[in-house]
Amino acid sequence: MPVDERTKDPSTGDYIVIRALENGVNLIGMTRGRDTRLLHTEKLDAGEVIVAQFTDNTSAMKIRGRAEILTRHGRILSGPDKA
Repeated sequence: MPVDERTKDPSTGDYIVIRALENGVNLIGMTRGRDTRLLHTEKLDAGEVIVAQFTDNTSAMKIRGRAEILTRHGRILSGPDKA
């Protein structure tokens, strides 16, 4: 959902929920603009949950490790498949 141009209210951006399925899951927020840059990082341990938001400044998120990601588009599992 784009930011409301009339109010410039960043709270209208999409939210995602990330739940770590193992210790040491890394979440990396990336910036918008001419050059994509690292904006923010978080490290989650198993069972920890973070609610993140896409805004004017955050255009992408990279998740490294086994995690469950919930978005308005559905549920996604990150990390290697267990054999």
